[in-house]
Amino acid sequence: MTTPLQPYDLRAEHRIEPLGLDASSPRLSWKLRSADAARRGLTQASCRVLVASEDLTVWDSGVIGDPDTRAVTVEAPLRPRTRYDWTLIVTDETGAESSQAASWFETGLGDEIERPGAWIGRDLNWDRRADVHDPPVVDDIPDAVRNIEPPGHFRAEFSLERPVRRARMYASAKGVYRAYLNGAVVGDHELAPGWTDYDDRIQYQTYDITDMLHQGANAVGLVVADGWWSGYVGFDHRRHGNHWGVAPEGWAMIVVDHDGGASTLIATDGHWRESPGDIVFTDMLMGEAVDRRRSLGEWTMPGYDDTDWAPARSCGSDFSRLTAQVDEPVRVVDTLSAIDVARDAAGRWIYDFGQNLVGRVRVAFDQLDTGRRVVLRHGETLEDGALYTANLRSAQARDVYTSAGGADVFEPSFTFHGFRYVEIDGLAQPLPLEAVNAIVISSDTPAAGVMRTSSADINQLVSNISWGQRGNFVAVPTDCPQRDERLGWMADAQVFLPTAMYNADLAAFFLRWMRDVRFAQSDEGAFTSVVPPVPYYRGRDGAPGWADAGVIIPWELYRAYGDQRFLTEAYPSMTRWVDFVHRHNPDLIWTRRVGSHYGDWLQIDAVTPRDVLATAYFARSAALTARTAVELGRVDEGARYGALAERIAERFRDVFVDEDLRITGDTQTVYLLALAFDLVQPAQRDRVGAHLARTIEAHGTLLTTGFIGVALLCPVLTAIGRSDLAYALLETDRFPSWLYSVRHGATTIWERWDGWTEDRGFQAPQMNSFNHYSLGSVGEWLYRSVAGIEQPTTSVAYRHLRIRPQIGGSLTWVDATYESAAGRIRSAWRRERGTATVAIEVPPGVRADVVLPGVAVTERGTDLESVPGVSEVTGRDTETSFSVVSGRYEFDFELRTTTPVQR
Repeated sequence: MTTPLQPYDLRAEHRIEPLGLDASSPRLSWKLRSADAARRGLTQASCRVLVASEDLTVWDSGVIGDPDTRAVTVEAPLRPRTRYDWTLIVTDETGAESSQAASWFETGLGDEIERPGAWIGRDLNWDRRADVHDPPVVDDIPDAVRNIEPPGHFRAEFSLERPVRRARMYASAKGVYRAYLNGAVVGDHELAPGWTDYDDRIQYQTYDITDMLHQGANAVGLVVADGWWSGYVGFDHRRHGNHWGVAPEGWAMIVVDHDGGASTLIATDGHWRESPGDIVFTDMLMGEAVDRRRSLGEWTMPGYDDTDWAPARSCGSDFSRLTAQVDEPVRVVDTLSAIDVARDAAGRWIYDFGQNLVGRVRVAFDQLDTGRRVVLRHGETLEDGALYTANLRSAQARDVYTSAGGADVFEPSFTFHGFRYVEIDGLAQPLPLEAVNAIVISSDTPAAGVMRTSSADINQLVSNISWGQRGNFVAVPTDCPQRDERLGWMADAQVFLPTAMYNADLAAFFLRWMRDVRFAQSDEGAFTSVVPPVPYYRGRDGAPGWADAGVIIPWELYRAYGDQRFLTEAYPSMTRWVDFVHRHNPDLIWTRRVGSHYGDWLQIDAVTPRDVLATAYFARSAALTARTAVELGRVDEGARYGALAERIAERFRDVFVDEDLRITGDTQTVYLLALAFDLVQPAQRDRVGAHLARTIEAHGTLLTTGFIGVALLCPVLTAIGRSDLAYALLETDRFPSWLYSVRHGATTIWERWDGWTEDRGFQAPQMNSFNHYSLGSVGEWLYRSVAGIEQPTTSVAYRHLRIRPQIGGSLTWVDATYESAAGRIRSAWRRERGTATVAIEVPPGVRADVVLPGVAVTERGTDLESVPGVSEVTGRDTETSFSVVSGRYEFDFELRTTTPVQR
């Protein structure tokens, strides 16, 4: 008999069917769902995983009788460059087996295979390239791009004497690259190999090119540009670029397997040929210029005449830092057509895509004269009908196209911009809207959560949060995508992470980035504030709340995804960080070695004392380090760090809390920190919570929090029983608020509450991004509390749920789903005339505690005590609590309160 229990979303190392894993013992995981909507209590009783290569079983987990197992680690030696198929069989509580679920992964080069060939680059001293040097002239070429060398176009030809059975390309760059075979682009990666701390490692990508090759003549091409390696990154005008090198280099290796065990190998070396092409210059911040008159023709096809090309420069064969890509690459994830076009006072055409986004513009030109030059500039907003670019600072965000005559399509290759509008200069008549498209790029993290509500404004806020995440998760979690910065700020990542994980599956994305975080840690134990650290930040102590991300993020990732490696890999760096702060602050008040102390960054109408904030984070990191130690079985170390956390909390109370339980600074953020991080005694929480409420009401029921406080604001208010205040903050459109920006046309989250106001216009352009996700950390509360999808503090990977929707504000309905590590969770509610309905879905093998804000609860007309799957029913005057097994339910009840107290 076959069970309705269905495994799905099978993953190896958190990825679906990954090509090129270097993990020696890959983690294989899955989720469960039910094919029978009426079935309740469906549970995995056992599981078994078989791993095979070429129909030969290489590893068998055996039958695992643990119902909570959702992942196994392959405990067998795996060969490099080998495809492994794996099969999963689960049984339910009745003993019935599921249909077999199957997936596969392929190992990468590993440590055993030598990487042949060499890194190659352009030889700028080759005689044919010698240019005369004329004195400067007045033109419209910005100085920032005048001396950027064009990317190199590298090619080679090879012949295959036998039919192709299987072929792979392995490629990477110190910079960014795009690969070609026989006239076609290889793969769908953008800006490969991505951004890592290149002093530690450089990722390589694996491509299946079996169907791109053929017996006989073949040609391979590689275009390599500066990217993050040697291009502009950050805002340090003393060293805008060349952070890891002064010129890009590329590497590629093709391995072709033939029948009978023979293979052919082709790799980059000094025998490859090289030439500049039609890309005059390209830079991620400054933009890209393409002159079609310099086109190389079909240079990636066999038989091409490259006798005029230069020999590629061999740059050495040190491949010690090459590692396989860990997460999904940056890809094109969407395409938007322009929705409107207008002409500004200078006669330039401004196209509106209706959405602030990250990517590039693809323009289809009909007929242009030879030499016609068209300039595209990008911006997030308009001022008096013209493109507003003051907030880009030194970033040009300027693409230039020069025509070779006739029709053509222009789309940059190695740059990206943050924009809603593109200004096109050089055309007498506008192009049709369908000829101008925005190509959206992002790290291709799998979607996880979907939320809809009865409020169009809140739906727009949810969309703004999602688009802000999409645009700023490009290779690393950056702060903003438009200006001369785009850095991996640690505090931004840690405050936004709980929200981000509801939006997307980020396990692999952060598994990779956290290695950079640990690598950047100083010998003394200090994390930095920016990762990867550009020279301005390299070796500098991180700030409180920023550097603490090195402790907070691994813990949050472990709780969401259940992969203990997040803790085992991070624990040594966690202890070194807490010991570092303790060593320099033996009095337990963190005032020394605070780096660039940012405080509650961009708070408004409030000043939170920096020593209060720092000490609160010191306690938080010590407490999480203690919990991590216990989770890893290091009980004695856990007790030591736990005692330290308690002493810091006691010092916090002694130094910062007065007899009336007012905290120094008396700001919303100081009370939020004290309550969220358990820095006050249980008996003191009500009074401290009252002070928090007072500070909100004293500001006209408006917030004052910055990056640090805003993430805690609504969750803490709900925790102290003031969801009414949380809803008031959420739903107001008065300044400052989330909906103030929504009502004024925002399609992403602004960096600052006062980015633009009716009375002051634009804020200081030196720091005024309109796509910056930090203040969007309210998204966690929307899923956790408004929808009610959360897990208790003792749960990991959503194996135990708490469904506790906060039915309040002006909302009449909410519907949210979340693809958790355990499976799909749904919580939806609707209210009308004093009654409410809550529909939930609990994945197989998971139990949920349900708390509803009302009485007389029934399940489709049946009293709870008689409902299959429901138990432990308790009721009070204002709420009803009970437990449910897996399945789908729909509860009706009399609504008694919209602000139930959470304990």
